[in-house]
Amino acid sequence: MPRYWLQCFECQARQQTENTSFRCEKCGGLLEVKFNLSDRSPNWKKRSLSVWKYKELLPIDRQESIVSLGEGGTGLHHCKRLGKKLGLKKLYVKNEGENPTGSFKDRGMTVAVSKAVEQHRKRVICASTGNTSASLAAYSAKAGLDCIVFIPKRKIAPGKMIQVIMHGARIVEVDGDFDKALEIVVKLVADRRDLYLMNSVNPYRLEGQKTLGFEIHDQLDGQPPDTVILPVGNGGNISAVWKGFNELQQLGLSKDKPRMIGIQAAKAAPIVHAIRNHASRVLPVANAETIATAIRIGSPVNWPKVLRAIRDSHGTAETVTDIQILNAQAQLARDEGIFVEPASAASIAGLEKMVEDRKIDRKDTIVCVTTGHGLKDPSIIDRIPSSKQFYTLTGNNTDQLNKQLF
Repeated sequence: MPRYWLQCFECQARQQTENTSFRCEKCGGLLEVKFNLSDRSPNWKKRSLSVWKYKELLPIDRQESIVSLGEGGTGLHHCKRLGKKLGLKKLYVKNEGENPTGSFKDRGMTVAVSKAVEQHRKRVICASTGNTSASLAAYSAKAGLDCIVFIPKRKIAPGKMIQVIMHGARIVEVDGDFDKALEIVVKLVADRRDLYLMNSVNPYRLEGQKTLGFEIHDQLDGQPPDTVILPVGNGGNISAVWKGFNELQQLGLSKDKPRMIGIQAAKAAPIVHAIRNHASRVLPVANAETIATAIRIGSPVNWPKVLRAIRDSHGTAETVTDIQILNAQAQLARDEGIFVEPASAASIAGLEKMVEDRKIDRKDTIVCVTTGHGLKDPSIIDRIPSSKQFYTLTGNNTDQLNKQLF
């Protein structure tokens, strides 16, 4: 029996491991990587925390194919001050902004680019709201691959754009949103066999992202949290983390699994609408809009995996407004010293809303995942109330300054 294989998420039909459309050849469904877990007892304890600590459960066959920038091993921060304000004693933030390019995308990209190298691919491509393109550009540069990224014109945060430019990727600006950009990329990949798709429809990428769940489990001394709260855009992360917790249980390394809660911006919330309406499918949201650019997605490609992760875990999905996101971003920075981009703060905003609505048990161990560093999107500075932070020193008049400051 092989160590791993590709399988349709919908009909369970096995696929060729070099299927580059990343769609089921039988029904067109999404694919996922399945591992033979029956004879696997990995000894991870002596290895330092990182994505590649868990190499036995990653779909790379040759060590020399691995392309790494030192991703993973991000902090799990016990947020005592913020937790006290919310009445939560066991609140943690898993800060993925500590990854090499400043976002959780690096977890998936190290595995996906390594697989591209292993399959002798020379040219990679993606559509992106920013973080995917920044990460792919960096890992492609490390691997020596030709990188092409499609982005919505004038809708990418400057902190992400500068990374793409500096790492030498070729950039195509699209008149439209992320969903339009992805549609074009998927068509190009179908027409040209030399392009290797690196969006989260690529199941190898999600294998790297599932290590976020492995790390949370290890950092809590082998005890899964009661609840994991994540921002949701295209849906790859929440489904990947759920897959990770499932594999830990199948390996006998964990008895329980957490409840998964997905948070979306109010005007970009197709997953939330489907969960609330008990729908079997997700209806796209036209002209999705939010200040949280990383989750400004109206038609999430991974929606079948997201719905199953939320429902199988007895979780839920919630919306937050842009104002709630910005307030949560500032509060996390000022209470805990953790500066995250707006999309990341959606998980904190969602937690605050659910605590207020009594949808969270205050006794639970809760992990909020923050997905990207605050310097990714410095443009929000104009939206932050700062009148009480800036003072003016006129000449040497320190007496006046003393009255203002103290």
